Amino acid sequence: MYRLRVNGRDSALDVPGDTPLLWALRDDLGLTGVKYGCGVGACGACTSLVDGQAARPCVRTVEECADSDVTTIEGLGGDHPVQRAWVDLDVAQCGYCQPGQIMAAVALLAEDPDPDDAAIDRALRDNVCRCGTYPRIRAAVRRAARIARDGVA
Repeated sequence: MYRLRVNGRDSALDVPGDTPLLWALRDDLGLTGVKYGCGVGACGACTSLVDGQAARPCVRTVEECADSDVTTIEGLGGDHPVQRAWVDLDVAQCGYCQPGQIMAAVALLAEDPDPDDAAIDRALRDNVCRCGTYPRIRAAVRRAARIARDGVA
């Protein structure tokens, strides 16, 4: 039995320790906003926060994350400044990578509340968007920073 705090709630998982966190989140906890993309940590579709840091649940085990605080896209509540900016700027095209993009942006803004384009590009460089919405993603991160700082975009 492994204990995690997921999206602010305590969760007990009765799974083998080597179970990828991604599958525990999706299959055992029903958090399907965490997307499976590549399974090797290369695409970023599954990006979530583990103890406040951007992490790839497809390559982290439940055992590694025991007693950790995990936040998925569902844990943002729908009104996070990054989510608001994404909607305002109509960032998503197909949308598959967007939960991971959003979570990477949340982690960035927690560290750097006013990132420049170079910082945004570095923080999200390993999150692949096959539709190529990178300019809108970058603009949304800048807008989210303004929303968080000023309350308005």
